[in-house]
Amino acid sequence: MPSPSRKTVPVDLALQGGGSHGAFTWGVLDRLLEEPWLKIEGISGTSAGAMNAVVMASGLQQGGVEGARQALADFWQAVSEAGRMSPVTRSPMAMMSGRWTLGDSPMYMVAEMTQRMFSPYDLNPFGFNPLHRMLTERVDFAKLASAPVQLFITATNVRTGTGRVFRNAEITPDVMLASACLPTMFQAVEIDGEHYWDGGYVGNPTITPLVRETDANDTILVQINPIVRPELPKTARAIMERLNEVAFNSPLVKELRMIALLTKVADCGDTEGARWARMRMHRIASDRVTEVDSSSKLITEWQFLTGLRDEGRRSAALFLEAHGADLGRRSTLDLDAMLETC
Repeated sequence: MPSPSRKTVPVDLALQGGGSHGAFTWGVLDRLLEEPWLKIEGISGTSAGAMNAVVMASGLQQGGVEGARQALADFWQAVSEAGRMSPVTRSPMAMMSGRWTLGDSPMYMVAEMTQRMFSPYDLNPFGFNPLHRMLTERVDFAKLASAPVQLFITATNVRTGTGRVFRNAEITPDVMLASACLPTMFQAVEIDGEHYWDGGYVGNPTITPLVRETDANDTILVQINPIVRPELPKTARAIMERLNEVAFNSPLVKELRMIALLTKVADCGDTEGARWARMRMHRIASDRVTEVDSSSKLITEWQFLTGLRDEGRRSAALFLEAHGADLGRRSTLDLDAMLETC
């Protein structure tokens, strides 16, 4: 593992969305912030990844590293407290057995059926979203334009089906809600006369602005959604969950495949292709997170969130031990494998 006195290495972060599984990313960021030689230049985030990105950037701006770590902890504590009001909880059997799943929760089953019959315009006509208050109480959006980190938050334009990437000065509470707007749960969010859904449909997260607009040549992908699953889904729920994973991972896979191809064919120089080819990719992930039931993305119990945080810290520490010395020198994510599987 590199010495704390090591020369500063600029890095970008690419943070996936995934509901409460974003607490894993909280842990990763908490651990990375402890390394004084890492300088975070830019962060691209979607949904829960966007929440982590903006909360951390705001915390850095207001209180440095310790301010960022505290801001992340306060945000996830607020998520847990807000979740206590939800009628969708684990079943007594799941609690007794220690399983983190909503799959056998009667209220979860009712919610699934209800969402197939009624839209959020029927069930939540006033568009209430508790995340709005959580964010406005913890993030000074007016100051994000001068934050020390470049932010790139993705949302999906409902009308065109294309993505829009919002940058620091454009980021508002509504932009954050748009990036995390699952269309079966929340009304589309209107921004500048257009309506937006969750950014995961077009970029989970979007890598392109990190390549084009920051000075860092190392991007660390914090992955909480599995790209590959060896088992064949056979139940109705498992099939739907896998379909959602494929849909939310597809844009990311395409961008990683582009990097892999350009690394092989791009010429040297200051061309667009050369910028992509110079990008060194890394990944922090954990099998423990990807093996958790997909329904647990709605679980906000504090024990569950802190367990994911601890796994994130552990995974980041393992990454730094194994690959910290490679940052600034070489990629540690096998992009050639992306060519073989995509």
